[in-house]
Amino acid sequence: MNTILHITSADRWTKAKNLGSYSSDTLAREGFIHCSTLSQVVGSANRFFKGLKDLVILVIDIDRVTPEIRYEGTDPNNLFPHIYGELNIDSVIKVIALETDMNDLFILPKELAD
Repeated sequence: MNTILHITSADRWTKAKNLGSYSSDTLAREGFIHCSTLSQVVGSANRFFKGLKDLVILVIDIDRVTPEIRYEGTDPNNLFPHIYGELNIDSVIKVIALETDMNDLFILPKELAD
């Protein structure tokens, strides 16, 4: 199964489940939802979400995503997946709490390390 990952607040995900689709601030501002691959997610978390609490990682099955997914970025060896539209919630196969270590840095959850 091919998956990509998206970091969001637990509250925002709960609201999305009630609405039936998920949207991020960047979809309105930039035209897409930022995602990461497994190797990118911890770096993204520590760069863009430092100090935030109650975050979750949405594990997204790319074969179930309705909007277009494009892999983009300035470094051709490190392209990020972007979802161009609201995410259908049935494409989210798992939701995992994002935790920090004793230095308040985000770490890869055990469920993703396996």
